[in-house]
Amino acid sequence: MLVTFKCHAAPDVTMLENLAQYLLGIIGKRLGPRGVITHDELDTAITKLEAAIATDKKERHEQEGHFHEGEDDRVHHELPVGLAQRAFPFLDMLRAAKKEDNDVLWGL
Repeated sequence: MLVTFKCHAAPDVTMLENLAQYLLGIIGKRLGPRGVITHDELDTAITKLEAAIATDKKERHEQEGHFHEGEDDRVHHELPVGLAQRAFPFLDMLRAAKKEDNDVLWGL
């Protein structure tokens, strides 16, 4: 199932339900059929999401050297997509909403 986040300050952001649930969990919200992140909640939401992204980047960097241990150098593996890439459109929307004192809604 897809979840679409809407805000007057930014284009709609659509993502899979499991990612939406994960990102909302990071900022302290629950994914329901409908919901809102009010403009008063945006500072906290942005801070929490940025902190989670920083932690993920740090952990990925630490594990990067261990990713290919014991493997043939000719084998090429792609690293899985990190939280920064997955969360960027949503974080960008939160920042735009904050800038224009808008709310972010879903389930309309």
